[in-house]
Amino acid sequence: MRTTLCCDFGNTRLKCGVFNNDEFIAEFVLGEDPLHRITMLLEQYSPSHAILSSVIHHDIAIDNLLKERLHFHKLDYASILPFSTPVGKPETIGADRLALVAGAVHYLPENHNLIIGLGSCITFNFVNKFHEFLGGSISPGLEMRLKAMHEYTAKLPLVKPDWNFPLVGYDTRTNLLSGVILGMSKEIDGIIEEYALKYSNFNVLLTGGDMRFFVPHLKKKIFADPHLIYKGLYAISRKNF
Repeated sequence: MRTTLCCDFGNTRLKCGVFNNDEFIAEFVLGEDPLHRITMLLEQYSPSHAILSSVIHHDIAIDNLLKERLHFHKLDYASILPFSTPVGKPETIGADRLALVAGAVHYLPENHNLIIGLGSCITFNFVNKFHEFLGGSISPGLEMRLKAMHEYTAKLPLVKPDWNFPLVGYDTRTNLLSGVILGMSKEIDGIIEEYALKYSNFNVLLTGGDMRFFVPHLKKKIFADPHLIYKGLYAISRKNF
């Protein structure tokens, strides 16, 4: 049995997923001491392979540990991918976006796919049925918008995200939630509609740590998968070992 550790280091959280062969079995948030937590995961699961997607400047000791103990691959534009990247500067594509697209291509290979990642930013990632990642768009994410209203005003509070709020807010908190989350939901629906004008038939995949706040408010048919980035990392790992 091949056990693979798939690490996703984003701007908000550092996380790892564990696969036994092709089966996803667990997710872990690494917390304040990621090196120690990864060391514990190595002891607990004894993985033979590891892949890392990082969009931050993380502790290089983590890379060194994984190199010493496992077959290790760090994802970037030069990795062997299950799709092509016919864009102007492929070296600028975030590793997280590469992983999301790989997940879509691996599980839905015969269709156009629009993958929407809801994390620190919203990323829209379009890969066609010929497995060409054409790009997409990036806009501010949920917590970024909530923090901006707090930090750029004198009196608006910083509120915690919540999916449960009314259309017509009855206090400052619910006004902020309605404005941001419903506004973002309509933004997402609107961009999906723009893609529909250009591509008549495509899948929409939704993922990311903030996904749960938006699923109840989106009108478009979507595939919601909180573990898509791990599945994409695993698919890439199989091509690079």
